Order: sequence, then C-alpha cells, then structure tokens
Amino acid sequence: MDETTGLRERKKAATRLALHEAALSLAAEQGFDGLTVEAIADAANVSRRTFSNYFSSKEEALFHGDTRRLRRLLQLIGEQPVDEPPWAALSRAAQRFTEELFGDGDPSWLTQRRQLRQHPGLAAHQVAAYSAVERELAGELAHRLTGADVALRSRVLAATFLAILRVAVQHWIEHPNKPLVDTVRAALAEAAAATSER
Repeated sequence: MDETTGLRERKKAATRLALHEAALSLAAEQGFDGLTVEAIADAANVSRRTFSNYFSSKEEALFHGDTRRLRRLLQLIGEQPVDEPPWAALSRAAQRFTEELFGDGDPSWLTQRRQLRQHPGLAAHQVAAYSAVERELAGELAHRLTGADVALRSRVLAATFLAILRVAVQHWIEHPNKPLVDTVRAALAEAAAATSER
C-alpha cells in the first residue's frame, strides 16, 4: 500500500469514526427518536452526502462501533493456533478481546449502552451487527473442525458463540458489579459445561 492510499484510508476511517461518535453523542443528549442523519452530519462537520457514503442509516452509524469491535474479535480468533480445539480458541480470543477493548471499564460506553437499550427497535440492528460477522466466523471455524457436516457445525458454533457474547454483555450492562471479562468468562464456561453434559 503506497503512502497516498494509506493516507486516504486513514482519512476515511477518521470520518467514519467521527460520524459514529457524533451519532452516539447526539443520541445520548437528545434521544434516539429525535436523532436525524442531518444532525449527525452537521455534528461531524460533513455533508449529508458524505454521511451517505459511509452509512445507509442513523442506526448503522450508531452500531458502527459494534461492527468494528466484532471485526477485531474475528482477527483475534484467526490468530489462535489452528490445532487448538475450536471452543478453546474462541474462549481465549473472547477473553483477550474483552480485556483489550473493555478492560478499563469505560463508564461512558456503559452509559451509552443503557441509553440505547431504552429503544427496543434498535435491538434488531445490534443483532444485525452480530449476524454480519457470523458467516465469516463460521468460515474460520470450518478450518478448525473435522468430521461430518463441518459447514453446519461451524455455523451452529459461530452463532452460539456470538449469542453467548451478546448475552454476557447484556447481563453485564444490567449487573455491572464485576468486570465484563469475568462475566464473559463465566458465560463461556456455562455454555461449555452445558454442551458437555449432553
């Protein structure tokens, strides 16, 4: 990648992040119902057309952070040894991901999450953020599985893992009395125990 391309990509990433942060900030201040694409674009000092080059809706702008974090999780899973059992690789990546992104217990993220939860209609967009990476995760897991029905088993494993993470985060938002990493670790252990009991 040459220097010009690298600079262009960094500028695009900065604009996308500015729009996301503007959407979060305005939603926290004014509520989601009053949030408009125009207001987000104005707050990020870009045009409405520029907003449309990055996001298709205000909901997508709000959940850009989730998508970015899930992409980082995919990267961490891909870095795990290929010969490691799939659930062990997923658990190790999830723990590192949680420590890396939420280890400091950022109170502003928790506040934003609680505010967004007041709008049940946004739940579908959060699920969509998880679903967008589910297929990619299944592809990664397929390389780690052997035996029959690898395609089906990898998709079930990917969906199960992402659902556990989503539930763990939601539980932690409701009960933030211990670090998120502990909640994630406990949720993954519960799932591992439940599957081994069958």
